[in-house]
Amino acid sequence: MSATLEDRRPPGPSGLLETIQVIPLAAWRLFRVLLHVLTAYAKSHSTWPRLDQQGWHDETIRWSRQLLVILGIRLDVQGQARPGAKLVVANHVSWLDIVAINSVVPSRFVSKADVADWPLVGRLVTVAGTLYLVRERRRDAMRVLGLMAKALQEGHTVAVFPEGTTGTGHDVMHFHANLLQAAIDAPAPVQPVVLRYSDPQHAVSPAAAYAGDTSLMQSLWWIATARGLCVHAHILPLQSVAHADRRALAEVLQAQLSESLRQHHH
Repeated sequence: MSATLEDRRPPGPSGLLETIQVIPLAAWRLFRVLLHVLTAYAKSHSTWPRLDQQGWHDETIRWSRQLLVILGIRLDVQGQARPGAKLVVANHVSWLDIVAINSVVPSRFVSKADVADWPLVGRLVTVAGTLYLVRERRRDAMRVLGLMAKALQEGHTVAVFPEGTTGTGHDVMHFHANLLQAAIDAPAPVQPVVLRYSDPQHAVSPAAAYAGDTSLMQSLWWIATARGLCVHAHILPLQSVAHADRRALAEVLQAQLSESLRQHHH
């Protein structure tokens, strides 16, 4: 694991004392997260399936923002997403990215298929209209592209992380172009979103990065114990896909997000 990620673990006796001091706060936050998820699980079997698209949009924003509040995370939004069908393209730092994006632009996400089997969360993710990709099947991407294009044509917002994996949040890695083809096929414009997590000591907080050999429980603990964590969602201008080539589009988007992230480091 990189030195940047190691910053999350306070060294020496002072670090141990600090950890002991934040345990009650973290335990309270995690207890409230569990209640929040359990309440959502109950609603996923009762009221949520009856919501229309606008109702689901509003409920997604409310639930996601409340989860950020429970975790002590401030939300800072720049720009505004256009209404209607679009493909949200964002850099990938953490599982928190999904909550952050849904707090601003409620979306149907493309996710690896095994998430559907996660306890409690799997049910919520499925009810949210997630499009599952079986990565082990090379041809499954074609099926998912068809589902994405259909969702876009029906007026939904779909979201993808073209990096395909999480990074430390300091830069934007190479964008894989495959899933961008859905926006071209629909056709629907692309809405780039730049995500950055900061805290009082770091312009790019190491507490939020779900990278390297970090487990989900470690990530959740680091976030629950963080103080002053803020997620910045910078919504960039809409990108047309008219006459676009997916590889060229991926390069343009990656460059745009990289430049925006660099500007906001300082």
